[in-house]
Amino acid sequence: MNDWPDGWTGDRRERSNRYGRGSAGAQPEGPRVMPHVQPRGVPQQSQGYDRGHEPGYDSGYNTGQVYGSPPGGGGQGGYGGPPAGAPRGPGQAPDWRRRIKVGALTLVVVLLAVSIGTYFWADGKLKREVDLSKVIERPESGDGTNYLIVGSDSREGMSEEEKKKLHTGSAEGKRTDSMMILHDGSNGPTLISLPRDSNVTIPSFVGSESGKTFPGTGRQTKLNAAYAEDGPELLVRTVEFNTGLHIDHYVEIGFAGFANIVDAIGGVELDIPKAFKDKKSGADFQAGKQTLDGEQALAFVRTRYAFANSDLDRTKNQQKFLAALAAQTATPGTILNPFAFYPTMSAGLDTLIVDKDMSLWSLGQMFFAMKGVTGGDGTSMNMPISGSVGGNLVWDKAKVKELVNQLNNDEKVTVTGN
Repeated sequence: MNDWPDGWTGDRRERSNRYGRGSAGAQPEGPRVMPHVQPRGVPQQSQGYDRGHEPGYDSGYNTGQVYGSPPGGGGQGGYGGPPAGAPRGPGQAPDWRRRIKVGALTLVVVLLAVSIGTYFWADGKLKREVDLSKVIERPESGDGTNYLIVGSDSREGMSEEEKKKLHTGSAEGKRTDSMMILHDGSNGPTLISLPRDSNVTIPSFVGSESGKTFPGTGRQTKLNAAYAEDGPELLVRTVEFNTGLHIDHYVEIGFAGFANIVDAIGGVELDIPKAFKDKKSGADFQAGKQTLDGEQALAFVRTRYAFANSDLDRTKNQQKFLAALAAQTATPGTILNPFAFYPTMSAGLDTLIVDKDMSLWSLGQMFFAMKGVTGGDGTSMNMPISGSVGGNLVWDKAKVKELVNQLNNDEKVTVTGN
């Protein structure tokens, strides 16, 4: 009995001729060429019956075309699909990886454009009016950066109604209402208040406007008189002469700018340990935690007649408030919120006066150093006082020298003030 399937009888030569090199007939062999390979879904065909010659008959076998490829070729091996870059057909899943990349790139471009635009906007608002190159006989620079921060009683741009509301009076010109040295170094920031009633020596100087040289005569007066006499340049010269500390940058803000910054961030929360009242500044505070608006904040930092130590107590309140202002301004709620960030920046920059070499980067460093004072990373103090003469406060020369040496060497400050 023959075990071979139908069509496989005969010798090898016959089988080789029929199946190895093609049939001798005019038509190709039908599906019974390889009856043992049966595609799925195609009905089993009867053995020994060749229907390949019947017109219109589809055997269902692969004739060389790759499954899934369109007729005429075009498949790329294996399972066919749309060529790379072809439009997505209906119902096909979106390319999320590509969308994420495009979205991330767009976000980076937008953030970069906004950052650059904000930088030039803010830089254009800075009033670089103080020329420290006019200051003569300057001490050597030490380690770290020293800022002289001045709060002036300038009423520039204020209406009569605003002057009355803020209890500023209507005096012409401007004077220093507060002065501080902020040292930013590797051992943390140090904030030193300079009482306006400090007794200092006015040195030789060159007039900021006239260019005329005024020789020193040993004349002694209050520190704020230096500013009133010839402005920021003489104030810097006087501070450097009496301390031996090099001032790197000068920053000044007036009444209106100070109040507007506080209002722009929605007020500053402060804990007032003891109630006090002062008619001249308009202060009227109860003890406890409370949020101060611009008007109240200005009254708080200007009050001195309500305190036993007058200007010394006032400088402590100024330090306390400025540190709280910096801490509450440099928060994600302000920095990341454009409706809070831009009004705050605008309010501060509109009345801010700085030296000609001040950059936005240096100004930002000063701001965060101020924040560090209240965050426990730094020190705040008054200039050490040894007594008074003629109602003016006399600095402790030995302590001041030690303090300046520690700042110049960027060492941890161990000197204490009053």
